[in-house]
Amino acid sequence: MLKLFNTYGRKKQTFKPIKKGEVGMYSCGPTVYWFQHIGNLRTYIFNDILKRVLTYDGFKVKQVINITDVGHLTSDADIGEDKMETAAIKEGKKASEIAQYYFDVFNEDLKKLNIIEPNIWAKATDNIKEQIEMIVILEKKGYTYKTPDGIYFDTSKFKDYGKMAKLNLEGLEGGRRVELGDKKNKTDFALWKFSEKVGVRQQEWESPWGKGFPGWHIECSAMGSKYLGKQFDIHTGGEDHIPIHHTNEIAQSESAYEKKPWVKYWIHGAFLKFGGEKMSKSKGKIETISDLEKKGYSALDYRYFLLTAHYRTQLNYSLNSLDAAKTSRKRLRNIISGWEDDGKVNEKYLNEFETAIDNDLDIPSALVVLWRLVRDENAFGKVRTVKSMEKVFGLDLFKGEEEKIPAEILEIVKAREKARNDKDWKLADKLRDKIAKKGFRVDDTGDGSKLQKI
Repeated sequence: MLKLFNTYGRKKQTFKPIKKGEVGMYSCGPTVYWFQHIGNLRTYIFNDILKRVLTYDGFKVKQVINITDVGHLTSDADIGEDKMETAAIKEGKKASEIAQYYFDVFNEDLKKLNIIEPNIWAKATDNIKEQIEMIVILEKKGYTYKTPDGIYFDTSKFKDYGKMAKLNLEGLEGGRRVELGDKKNKTDFALWKFSEKVGVRQQEWESPWGKGFPGWHIECSAMGSKYLGKQFDIHTGGEDHIPIHHTNEIAQSESAYEKKPWVKYWIHGAFLKFGGEKMSKSKGKIETISDLEKKGYSALDYRYFLLTAHYRTQLNYSLNSLDAAKTSRKRLRNIISGWEDDGKVNEKYLNEFETAIDNDLDIPSALVVLWRLVRDENAFGKVRTVKSMEKVFGLDLFKGEEEKIPAEILEIVKAREKARNDKDWKLADKLRDKIAKKGFRVDDTGDGSKLQKI
């Protein structure tokens, strides 16, 4: 029986869907103004594992992931520039072009990581009507007020505000000024922002309150309820969403639809840490899947690395750890490639595996079970048992894989070819040595240079 740690209540609970055999699952998606770094992608791996476990356990899962392509300001205090508008100006393109480009890169990363696509990709800009309709409902019920810069949600009207995050409302810092007006309460948040000057923004829409654009939080409430119903089973996201974004989603959704709880299970994944700190786009230094590939790692090496830690445990990233994951995955694949299918399933090991995954997605323990089976010389049914496990792991353990040559190595080979053509033998030899130090051997043949992994 599947048990999940519900952030709302801070305890592990037996999972019971609203409708027997079916699960509605909403996962907070990317703001597509730049590349998604490997820290961001940890959340999507955790989402994928949860979906795979639910499916493994026989549930029919309907998953929605939102795409934030408008309304996410540079500050959680509802001030600053819209991230999409800023990126469009910086790159000299339309906001829609920026959104599509970075979404395509993100989606390609998900495919490399063997992440199963959601049933629905929900774009904020495709659902402006639904967001406006929800704000109208909140307005009619007396939860909103108007300032010169927008329509705000009055958090004092929602008595359980901050309950999931266990916020100490009295201890929060004083309210932030909004342009030409004040918030009534320090925790109030924007539902709709007015355009400062109509016609300047690329993305703005007509509304009952004037031309503008939605706040960030309203999109998830409106789209989650549109596609999954006014009450649904699971909402996932990173742990950084707990105190503000998800807290605000709960407040506006339960106020609008009068369903408590709006979501039965709130499941959050922990950060990936880099030198003790969270990787951040705002600091301008990120690492992507493409960066890892240039260093000779595959996306599935990275997936294996993430599976070695529980999703609720913060994980420290290092190349040494990634090397260990790469070696372990390669060793697994090499061992498995020599197996023959005896047509059996090993129920003992499979039961241990299922016990682990149903215990709040304890994938590290499930990996231990996998390795014990692999090393057990007397075990039968290895092929079919591991194939069943692979439905959750998603590591392509039975799939052939060509070793990719890092782009950095190819550039050195190209430079060496030029040196040879220029008869600069000294430089050519120097570049050959450089290639060798990076783990490759270059052989000169009549058909050009050939590379081989040392």
